[in-house]
Amino acid sequence: MTNPAEPAASDAPVRLLVRTHQVEVDDLLDLVPERDFLAWVHDGDGLVGWGRAASFDVTGADRFDEASRWWDTVRHQAVVRDDLEAPGSGLVAFGTFDFAADGAAHLTVPEVVVGRRDGRAWVSTIGTALAPVPDLHPGDRPQRPGAVTFDDGDVDAWTDAVGAAVRRIDADELDKVVLARASRAEFERPLDVRWPLSRLARDYPACWTFHVDGFFGSTPEMLVRLDRGLVTSRVLAGTIRRTGDDAHDAALAGSLARSSKDLEEHEYAVRSVADALHTHCSAVQRSESPFVLHLPNVMHLATDVAGVVPAGTSVLSVVADLHPSAAVGGTPTADAVELIAQIEGLDRGRYAGPVGWIDGNGDGEWGIGLRSAELAPDARSARLFAGCGIVAGSVPADELAESDAKLIPVRAALSPRD
Repeated sequence: MTNPAEPAASDAPVRLLVRTHQVEVDDLLDLVPERDFLAWVHDGDGLVGWGRAASFDVTGADRFDEASRWWDTVRHQAVVRDDLEAPGSGLVAFGTFDFAADGAAHLTVPEVVVGRRDGRAWVSTIGTALAPVPDLHPGDRPQRPGAVTFDDGDVDAWTDAVGAAVRRIDADELDKVVLARASRAEFERPLDVRWPLSRLARDYPACWTFHVDGFFGSTPEMLVRLDRGLVTSRVLAGTIRRTGDDAHDAALAGSLARSSKDLEEHEYAVRSVADALHTHCSAVQRSESPFVLHLPNVMHLATDVAGVVPAGTSVLSVVADLHPSAAVGGTPTADAVELIAQIEGLDRGRYAGPVGWIDGNGDGEWGIGLRSAELAPDARSARLFAGCGIVAGSVPADELAESDAKLIPVRAALSPRD
């Protein structure tokens, strides 16, 4: 039984003063300090921030509603002067939500936000008093990690769980379940998270590279973007590992696009997102067939889903209805989530939960926290996560290989080598 939402140590809503100026900047991640920064970067554009003008933490089944109410109070009380009026300019909060329905939610309003989109860049200062425009220049270089060791835990137990899931699916108890596994990284000295983040942004520009309160990664999956009434979602399900040989990878992409197992898994995920969007949109559009998204380490079946929402819709209300989708839970979702709790043997925390930002208009971008890691408070260790969609016919050894491929981005980013 889930608990009602329980507010934790959070700032009461205050009257914030916000001023946005147009500026010229180069690499957004070059501007952030070593500690307590926030980031959401995609192909050079995005948002970074630091400082804390306000924050909100809550735990429980009503966390989306509680977070939405807090944000509505903050944004309606704020005094904003924003000449750009671009998505992400003016008042902004970054946030994360745990995967579990009764888990935690966190929102932070930075004191400084620097953004770039469509060739324009800006800086917003946020606080209880007007602040001068900060001097934006590259800071010190990220500290190179020392030696890193990895511990994958009990791999046999995970493949046994995959086998158990397949048996439950074969017994018609459900159609699909997504099982996650974790790998632990130990660092010789405290990790400067800017190091892996800058490498993820460089190596995976098509993904959304993020950092919020020690949770970082580079997700290929956009849960929802809301931009002036247009809502879009990118659904990924069905994966194959790349080999590095272009001709072979082209053949693998073709086999992925024809795979009945992967197409079935993908359709479950697309249908769950489209059904959730129908609660907000009078009409929802999706491509007739999935396309193959090529990333440096893997290829995914992908489908973009879109619709138009009524004026005044908050992106957080859409996030609440979309999470968890079949892409990270399973089908039927309630049955799959229950099975995850029974056999996965893992506290996912924020892995596979929503991560992103919301602005003062209620617009924003929220991805699914995949290809990610949770940094320990002392920065001396981290948990890395990967998950696989299990359907009828899934082979445990193949799913293990797929999860290994999904761990590659963060593992490689933690390497001390350039």
